[in-house]
Amino acid sequence: MWHLVCGDNAVAGVSQVIGAHEVEAGLRVLRDDLAVGPLADVDTPPCAARAAFWQAVWPEPVRPVPDFATDLAADARWIAALAEQSRPVTVWHGDSASEQLLLARVANALAGSALPLWEVCCGSGDSRVETRKAVAMHAPEALAALAQPRRVDAGRRQALAAQWRAALMDNARVRRWQADAFHGEDYQAIDTALLRHARADEQPLARLMAEVMARNDGFFATDYFLFWRARELAAAGRIELTGEAGAHGYGGLQARLI
Repeated sequence: MWHLVCGDNAVAGVSQVIGAHEVEAGLRVLRDDLAVGPLADVDTPPCAARAAFWQAVWPEPVRPVPDFATDLAADARWIAALAEQSRPVTVWHGDSASEQLLLARVANALAGSALPLWEVCCGSGDSRVETRKAVAMHAPEALAALAQPRRVDAGRRQALAAQWRAALMDNARVRRWQADAFHGEDYQAIDTALLRHARADEQPLARLMAEVMARNDGFFATDYFLFWRARELAAAGRIELTGEAGAHGYGGLQARLI
């Protein structure tokens, strides 16, 4: 059995639930945050546009820089080959748009295959900030209680695969998961939120980003993604960033609305 999780933060809890043998034999971590950035070539190595997006997002002071081109292409090839092997696949997911997109991506890769697809549902079904739960947000004990694998039936597999293909075709810059559907948009809503919480006097950039994170429904806006959007707003003359980079490339920075 393959066990697929979205992001490193989910690894510890899932590992405790499935045990060391299953971890060694079949736990696979997919690190691409599918909720943001262009998706059109994510399944088509060398995934040049997708890799270029993450290269732009990654903060320049932070080292080492992941080898996005190699890693994304390897994931694309691995997922494409799932239907050719004999091991069933279980996707662990919650209310994260990225987790839901991973489930849809795997369903599409298995389209036409008789290989069993299972899911472990760890969310509330509601992606609003107040109610959402990603896999990584559960303590191991709570995750163990939720770990009731459910086989994805043919109709649901087809619907999920269709959602993935639609997301690729739409190629939006942001995808929010709301009411069991993905809704594409550009960066305007996120940029507007950053500007709304910015002030004429300086404040720590980390605090500004935290304000946006705490009110952002539909997908988990990460610190690096928001830092990138802040840099883009600074380049456009909308905000001013001052100070030393600090931890994570932004820890020492101050932000001020222009």
